Amino acid sequence: MKKSNKPWKRALIAALMAAITLIMGCAQAAPESKTVRVILDYLPNTNHTGLYVALKKGYYKEEGLEVEIVQPSEGTSATLVATGKGEFGVAYQEDVTYARTADEPLPVKAIATILQHNDSGFAAIDPSIKSPKDFEGKVYGGWGAPGESAVLKACMEAAGADFEKLTVMTLQNGDLLAAMQAGEVDLGWIFEGWDGLFAKQQGLTLGYMPLRELHEALDYYTPILIASESLVSDDPELVRSFLKATARGYKECVDDPEGSAAILAEYAPEYELDLLVESQKHLAGNLVGGAPRWGEMKPEVWDAYTGFMAENGLIDKPMPANEAFTNEFLPA
Repeated sequence: MKKSNKPWKRALIAALMAAITLIMGCAQAAPESKTVRVILDYLPNTNHTGLYVALKKGYYKEEGLEVEIVQPSEGTSATLVATGKGEFGVAYQEDVTYARTADEPLPVKAIATILQHNDSGFAAIDPSIKSPKDFEGKVYGGWGAPGESAVLKACMEAAGADFEKLTVMTLQNGDLLAAMQAGEVDLGWIFEGWDGLFAKQQGLTLGYMPLRELHEALDYYTPILIASESLVSDDPELVRSFLKATARGYKECVDDPEGSAAILAEYAPEYELDLLVESQKHLAGNLVGGAPRWGEMKPEVWDAYTGFMAENGLIDKPMPANEAFTNEFLPA
């Protein structure tokens, strides 16, 4: 075979081969994005900020995910995730426990906790109400959840009080602060980093009693992130990618609560920025809270609250902690 005496042909062929290689390389480097839906437990608030930070800053896109964050429609986030209406959800430890111990169990699993410690407790405007012992003869305003009375009773009995001397009513409009100001109820259950700060901004002084200090079993995980068991088993890399990006978002909430609150304000403009900033600062220390990493859960926390629920008749059968949660997919 004669050697080509036309170098321009060789140069053209080389250029074409390089272009083909580049195109193939780009195709391999840019896989098709996966669409992911995250179902919130409630309206957007500072418990969710890390999700919005990861969305805003493109952390999900870096993992090849197109994430949509939505509010729940009908039913709890646990029910919606279990039935395939979303890949991930924000829920509570008791939601997963109820779901997995029901007569027709829902196959959901906790994959990360957002906060390390329960940030909720009882609050009252009346300065004479300083402990559950002072609940006797008072009116409690709640939202009608099945576990409310059990928690109230346990805390009152631990303080030597008689639960039967407390009147429990369900608030019709859910506005506890308004009901307390109107004298309709004496106390209620709030989240310190949200309702407590809002009350303070309104000039209200609340006596606050953290649940985690009233009963050792009540420092449970709330809120948490959940996924269906089928997703965990069938697409573990998706779960890892989602949590990797989400953990980056929550790390920024720890490092820069003011900047993170400003991002949340873009998605939840109905709130005053001052409230979001103060709430984000309040939660910053609780997002990791001494744990080895964001999101990590302990079996003893799960077992303690599951035992509490069983002892108080909230569930009919026990549930081993390793059935309810996993740390397997958290980034190192």
